[in-house]
Amino acid sequence: MTTRDIDEGVRAELNRLRESIDNIDAAVVHMLAERFKCTQQVGHLKAQHHLPPADPERESRQIERLRQLAENAKLDPAFAEKLLNFIIAEVIRHHERIADGPLNGEGGPGE
Repeated sequence: MTTRDIDEGVRAELNRLRESIDNIDAAVVHMLAERFKCTQQVGHLKAQHHLPPADPERESRQIERLRQLAENAKLDPAFAEKLLNFIIAEVIRHHERIADGPLNGEGGPGE
């Protein structure tokens, strides 16, 4: 059975929900882009002051904070932690690249 074979009311509701999902996905992408703009600034500041790319204490606090937020929002805390760990790993990778780049990542190729 495909969506063409289902009741018109069901199809309309499915389309409405999918439009909401698409809008939420777009908002998530834009929020992540804003987050990464901030973390890039953190990376440059760390590089300028010779601070390490990773901050395990901060990361641990953030994971615990996000797990609590997820619980309050009725979202699986383990899922939220996996998502944040993925994001943190990407941020650290960016910070390492900034620290290793010319002039601490400023003015390098492709930037």
